[in-house]
Amino acid sequence: MNAVFTYSVRSLITLQRLLMTGLIVLGSFTLNAQAATVSVSNYPLFLLSEAVTEGAPSANRLLQAGEVGHHGSISPGDIKAIKDSKFVVWFGEPLENNLAASLKTAPNAIALFEFDAFNRHPLRDVKGDAITGTLDPHIWLDPENAKAITRALAVIHSHANPQYKDLYQANAKKFAQQLDKEVTAFEKSSIQSASKTRPYWAYHDAYQYIENSLHLTLVGSLSVDHHLSPKASQLRWLNEQRPAKQMCLISPSEPAKGLLAKLQPVKSTVQPEDMSSSDDFISGWQNMAKQIYQCIS
Repeated sequence: MNAVFTYSVRSLITLQRLLMTGLIVLGSFTLNAQAATVSVSNYPLFLLSEAVTEGAPSANRLLQAGEVGHHGSISPGDIKAIKDSKFVVWFGEPLENNLAASLKTAPNAIALFEFDAFNRHPLRDVKGDAITGTLDPHIWLDPENAKAITRALAVIHSHANPQYKDLYQANAKKFAQQLDKEVTAFEKSSIQSASKTRPYWAYHDAYQYIENSLHLTLVGSLSVDHHLSPKASQLRWLNEQRPAKQMCLISPSEPAKGLLAKLQPVKSTVQPEDMSSSDDFISGWQNMAKQIYQCIS
């Protein structure tokens, strides 16, 4: 397996050291039979945490579903929860700039983007070209990244609540096995239809990390943000460059009918990048993959 996808020994040591620093700073907390609170920032991270803590107390979630981090705000109660938590796990400022003021200097906060343990891609412009020096933050959609995150969460939860350490480790292992099974099924499907290309449009570029697993190719986005309407010039460019007669548009919310009319023939599928329509990560990833396939076929 490619080393970039593995949670390396070096990264685990770094994580352990950071956690130990946190334990020293938060020395007033004591480890006992009562579960200590671990908070996580947003919904996809909460789904991954739920996979790790199955059979034990859940983590506290700061942002609501649909508030990946670009939008939404935290309440005074959330700020208190941050202070009261043993650890607060977030992705980091490139995704969750609305949490940065509260978490960048918090002694119990752990930003996953700080660890060299995940497959990363740069942001892309509306024509699909990479933007140098940037980070596409939607890393959880890559199955290898999702497995690495659960392994990191198992370490963090184990430091907070060592009485559940064996359970956390077993759950992370089970999660990896189940997700591998789903990905393998889609890879076999891709091999059977290897002669077919899978170009797609995105309302905004949020699905890059699922492309390798599904053999997708982004050929353009409508806008740099799903809250911004596309420019007429971009719609014209997409129509002029379309590689297939009928295209698939992946969007985080239902696109306007008038917009779709300007891109016909086109099919669309609604896929919130934070998986907010799902109750667990693996079924959410599986449903996203199936619906994208149906849209493109």
